[in-house]
Amino acid sequence: MTGLGDPDLVLRFWKPYDCLTAFTDRDGRHTLADHIDVPNVYPAGRLDRDSEGLLLLPRNKALRGDLTDATIGHPRTYLVQVEGIPSDDALHHLATGVDLKDGRTRPATAEFLTTAPALPPRPVPIRIRTSVPDSWIRLTLTEGKNRQVRRMTAAVGHPTLRLVRIAIGPITLEGLEPGQWDAITAEEKRELRDGLKGLRRAANRSGAGRRSPGRRSRR
Repeated sequence: MTGLGDPDLVLRFWKPYDCLTAFTDRDGRHTLADHIDVPNVYPAGRLDRDSEGLLLLPRNKALRGDLTDATIGHPRTYLVQVEGIPSDDALHHLATGVDLKDGRTRPATAEFLTTAPALPPRPVPIRIRTSVPDSWIRLTLTEGKNRQVRRMTAAVGHPTLRLVRIAIGPITLEGLEPGQWDAITAEEKRELRDGLKGLRRAANRSGAGRRSPGRRSRR
């Protein structure tokens, strides 16, 4: 494992439900500091308090910038429990773009899961209506509008019940449990950086890289 004194240290963390993506909170709520005691690492992007899953916390400021640069469009994958059973048309709509108040979403991938994923139970149970079935989809986005996943699924008639980010580029939650973290390996860092460089080159060729960065990723 990478040493914790490494100036290029990158932590991966499974943010649990009801945890803020911050190290301090003046209201005394559950924060990253309840789990991580490593100096000079900061989250690249956000997950909302009611969302769960993968956060990357780089020590390197430039890497944090690349991971939150909206023009690069690096992929982030989510497992989403929704109300109802999405039709093929609803999945197609999610994949091709949903019109939200702040603009149309970029093309994405949306896959219906025939079986529920093996995830730890949420400490606060999901409110499920007995008269309405629920199901799971896997959704991969390349942008980070505010609460985008929840707004997208609601727009196609399937409100989100539970949201777990399972991957950011090549880095996944594999081997972690909620509240756990570790340092990614040197090989994983190279793979992450190489992927971001390739996406930046592609964005620059298309002209997207010359646009002003949008909001940081938040779900």
